[in-house]
Amino acid sequence: MRRLRILDGARRDIAQIYAYIEQQSGHSSVAERFVRRLNEQCRRLARLPGTIGRARPELRPDVRSARFKGYVIFFRYVDDDLLEVVHIIEGHRDIDTMFAKGDGD
Repeated sequence: MRRLRILDGARRDIAQIYAYIEQQSGHSSVAERFVRRLNEQCRRLARLPGTIGRARPELRPDVRSARFKGYVIFFRYVDDDLLEVVHIIEGHRDIDTMFAKGDGD
């Protein structure tokens, strides 16, 4: 089983997702529930054997992605025992531009 590391950029993304859902729903419990499921999905990705997700060579050679609800989880494998979550972005955002600006680390 791989270890999971959520990088600072992804942590900021999760905080923004929480704030957005809380603001839209008017309830912190709704945001907490969604973020808990999002974090569990990241843990699930790390537990899965083999190489999973969609390769994203147009962004970076080592980045892969997987969808979760309306979001895209960007991650990479580091050695055989570590999965790093790089970013979690709304699916409709301009992902190419975000990675081109250097936000892909």
